[in-house]
Amino acid sequence: MGWFEAFVLAVVQGLTEFLPISSSAHLILPSQLFGWEDQGLAFDVAVHVGTLLAIIIYFRSEIVELFSAWICSLVPRCELSSESQQQARLAWLIVLATIPAGLSGLLFDDFISEHLRSTLVIATTTIVFGLLLWVSDRRGARSLTLNNVDVKSALVIGLSQALALIPGTSRSGITMTAALLLGFTRDAAARFSFLLSIPLIGAAGTLKTKELLETGTDTQLQLIGFATIVAFLSAYICIHFFLTFLERIGFMPFVVYRLALGVILFVLAFVA
Repeated sequence: MGWFEAFVLAVVQGLTEFLPISSSAHLILPSQLFGWEDQGLAFDVAVHVGTLLAIIIYFRSEIVELFSAWICSLVPRCELSSESQQQARLAWLIVLATIPAGLSGLLFDDFISEHLRSTLVIATTTIVFGLLLWVSDRRGARSLTLNNVDVKSALVIGLSQALALIPGTSRSGITMTAALLLGFTRDAAARFSFLLSIPLIGAAGTLKTKELLETGTDTQLQLIGFATIVAFLSAYICIHFFLTFLERIGFMPFVVYRLALGVILFVLAFVA
């Protein structure tokens, strides 16, 4: 892999990890259009580390509050203020919402890898879940905030996140869609989706690192370090501007983009 390929793929991963447009749909395009080879396990680890650092640093204040309150909730004599109780509750609900995707990954990852990674599947899910995002953005009441997250909504969003194992669905897209349908504001839907991504990205990065250490794959350290930095910067910038302009622009631009991308993938599938 050359420097240009590493740059493009790291930017793509950094942006699509958090935008509701599906990373798997985008990572298939370079190989289809330019004949690029698979980027390799070391590269996957690098970009996962980069995106994880971006989300942790961007939400560092919220994460410290959530984690501190959660730890305190585990200690019998630790007293929590009403605000800290709310933070501890939200932290537990994030844990709860993570479970469905974790279990689904353990049960169905092999099946999905073998049967659902075709261009046709990705094109179909890109369009179908793009349309569902459009419906949710138009019909959602958009009045609930993070303080309104409860067990029911956490489970619904968590179950929807499990669907993101199907390539083309988009983890951020499907969780935001579910939150909007439940009546959460665009900002609350995005923030809960981002916070919910932390344990999953961390787990995915850990598993890939373990696999990398076991295989002992040779790595170009300079290139891998470069990819980590690029993924971090693109993801951080993406999160900032997405949250800044989301209430103003809504999800329609992403819906249109997904539909166009899905059509392109269909064309590529049938041409190939």
